[in-house]
Amino acid sequence: MQPSQQEDWQNFVEKLARLGQRRLILVEGEPQWCRDWVMTQLEGLHATRGLWVGQPEDAARGGLPGMAAKQYKRWLGQELDVLVWDGWQGNPPDGLAALAGTLKAGGLLFWLMPTLAQWPEFEDPDYARTGLDGAPEHAFAARQVRLLAQAPEVIRVNAGAAALPELSVPDESEAFQVGATNEQNELVEALVRFGQGRRRRPLVVTADRGRGKSAALGLAAAELLLAGREQVVVTAPAFENVRTLFRHAGSRLGDALAEQDEGRLVTGNGHRLCFWSVERLLEEQPSAEVVMVDEAAAIPAHRLRSLLLGWPRVAFASTVHGYEGTGRGFALRFREVLDRETPQWQEIKLNQPIRWAKGDPLEALVFRLFLLDAGAQPTDQALPAESVTIEPWQPSKASEAELAEAFGLLVNAHYRTTPSDLRQWLDDPAAYSWVARRQGRIVGVLWATLEGGLSEAMAEQVMLGKRRLRGHLLAQSLASHGGFAEAASLEGLRVVRVAVLEQARGQGVGRRLVAAARQGCRDHCLDYLGTSFGGEPGLLRFWREAGLRVVRLGLQQEATTGEFPLQMLEGISPAGNALADGLANRFSEHWQVLMPRHWSALPTNLLIGMAVDLPAQAALSDDDHRDLRSFSDGFRGFELTLPVLQRLSASAGFMAWLAGQEGRELWCRAVLQGWSWTSLRKHGWCAGQKAGEARLRQLVASYLSAG
Repeated sequence: MQPSQQEDWQNFVEKLARLGQRRLILVEGEPQWCRDWVMTQLEGLHATRGLWVGQPEDAARGGLPGMAAKQYKRWLGQELDVLVWDGWQGNPPDGLAALAGTLKAGGLLFWLMPTLAQWPEFEDPDYARTGLDGAPEHAFAARQVRLLAQAPEVIRVNAGAAALPELSVPDESEAFQVGATNEQNELVEALVRFGQGRRRRPLVVTADRGRGKSAALGLAAAELLLAGREQVVVTAPAFENVRTLFRHAGSRLGDALAEQDEGRLVTGNGHRLCFWSVERLLEEQPSAEVVMVDEAAAIPAHRLRSLLLGWPRVAFASTVHGYEGTGRGFALRFREVLDRETPQWQEIKLNQPIRWAKGDPLEALVFRLFLLDAGAQPTDQALPAESVTIEPWQPSKASEAELAEAFGLLVNAHYRTTPSDLRQWLDDPAAYSWVARRQGRIVGVLWATLEGGLSEAMAEQVMLGKRRLRGHLLAQSLASHGGFAEAASLEGLRVVRVAVLEQARGQGVGRRLVAAARQGCRDHCLDYLGTSFGGEPGLLRFWREAGLRVVRLGLQQEATTGEFPLQMLEGISPAGNALADGLANRFSEHWQVLMPRHWSALPTNLLIGMAVDLPAQAALSDDDHRDLRSFSDGFRGFELTLPVLQRLSASAGFMAWLAGQEGRELWCRAVLQGWSWTSLRKHGWCAGQKAGEARLRQLVASYLSAG
C-alpha cells in the first residue's frame, strides 16, 4: 500500500475517534488475499492494542496477539483498537458478537470473508460444530448478506479497492472524549454505599458492552479499600474479563498502592483487592467484606447462588446483550433466587456508552446482525386466550420484524439464548416451529427439531456407548443412558424451546403450542414427542400438564445452569408408547439407588414432582406393613426400617400424599437422599436424630391411618 493510502486510513481512524465511532471493514475475496491486505493496513495503523482471531501464524505475521474463535471469552472486558476476525476459519456468532464490544472509539473490525454473493453457499468451518454442514440452505448467512448490503456504514473492500466515507468531524472542543458519564459516577457511589452498608442487600448491575460497568466496579473497589474495607474479592469466568477493572482500581489507588501483581492490589495499610476464580473462591471460601462478580451471566446459576449466600455483600454485573445470552434472561432467572434469598436486593442499569459515542454505527450493526436487542414488547393488559391462534411457522421465511418478535420471546424466556441459537433456528433443516398469534402479534413460539431415525445397527452401537453422532441429543441420550436402542432408531420431535409472552401466560397458550407439535408428530408419522431441560419444578409441572412423562434424570449437572437434565417423553405411535413405558418403568426401578449417589442435593419439590410421575413399584407386603407399624407405633430403629421406608416411597400414591405434608423435606433428605443426621441438623431439617426419627414415625403413622 502506498504511504498516502496508509495516511488516509490513519486519518480516518483519528476522525472516527473524534466522533466516538467504530466501523466494520468487510474484506471480501480469496482467503490469502484478504489476509495479505489486512496485514498491509496494520503496518500503517498506530494501534497499540489489537487481536487476530484465526490461525496463530497469520496473527504473528500481522504482529498481533492471536487466538482461535472458540477462545473469545478470554478477551471479554478488555479494550482494543483493532480486531481482525478471519471468517475463513469459521464464524461462531457468539464470539463475533461479543468481541465487537471490546473495540473502543476509533476502533476497526476487519472481517475477512468471501464476497457477499458467495456467503449463502460458503461452507463455514463452524457449521460442523452444530451439525449445520451440508444444510441445503443457510438462511442466517443470507440474512446477514441482506443486512450488510443495505448498511451504508459498512466499508467494503474488494480486490484492494476501499472507498473511505467522508466524515463530518466536530471541532476539537466538541470531539468525543472517553470519560465518566453521570450514570457511571452514580453507579460508583451506589457501589461504595453498598460495600459499606448492611449485609444481605446484593446489587445487580446490568449494561450493554462499552457502558463502563467494569471500570465502575474497579473505581468502587478502590474507594472501599481507601475507606477501610480490608479485602474486596473480584471473580469472573477468567482474569482477562477483569483487567479493565484492576487497571481502574490501580489508577484510583495511586500513591496508596504498595504492591501490585496480576490480580492483586495491596495498599500501604495492607488492604487488598484480589481476583479469585469462581471455582477456587467457592472451594476455599476466603474472608471478604465485599465480593464483586463480573460477567455474571457467563457463570452457572447454581454457582451464582452459592456466591450470593457465601459472603455478606455481593455485587453482580452482567452484560445485557452478549455471547453468554441475554442479561435480561439472566436477570429474570436469577431474580427468583434473589427474591427468595435476599428480597432487599437492588438493581442498577447503565444505558449511556462510555467507550464510544451514542449511536455508534458498529454497535447498531452488530445488534441488527445478531438480533441482540430483540425482546418482547410489553403490553398493559392480559391477553385473552380465546383469541389466540396456533399455526406452523418458518423463521427463515419470516419478515425481519416478525423474526425479532419471535426471537425476543425466546430471549426473555430462556437464561441463555445466544446469537448461535438464532443461526441454529434459521439454518437447521430438521427444525419445526409453531407460533401463537393474537391480532397479528406473536405471543408464543415453540421450536422443535427432528431426531432419531438411525439404522438399527447404528442405534445398537449408540446404546452400547461405542458411537456418538452429532445432534440427536434426546434420542442418543435415551439410547445410551436409558438403555433402549429403539430411542435412536425411532423418529420423534424434541422441543428445544417454548416461550410465551408474559401477559399471555397461565392461559394454556404453551400447552396449545405443545398440542400443535403433537399433531405435527402425527401428521409426519413420528413416534414420540420429547424434551430435555434443566430440571426445575415449574418446568416439570408445565410438561406434565402438557402430557409428557418423566423418563430420565441425568447424572451430571448442566454446566450452564447447574441443574440436572430432566428428560420427558410422550409416545405417539404404538412403538413410541412402548418406548415411553419401557423407559419410565426402568427409571422407576433405578432412581432410588441413584438418588443418594448423584442427586443428594436435588430440591425436594423437584424430587417429589419427578417421583409422582413415575410408575409405582410392587405393592407393600404384609411383612412391610408389620415393619411400618413397628416403626410408627413402637421403637423399631430408623436404619432397620429404612429399606421398607424406601419401598413405601415407591408405592402407589405415597409421594403424592407426601407432597402435602410439612415433613416432606425431612423424609426426602433422610429416607431417599441419604443425608446424615448431622447434616440434617446443620441445615435445620431437625433438631437431631431423636427428633428427626420422631417426625418420620409421625409421618408413617399419619399415612397408615389415612390409608
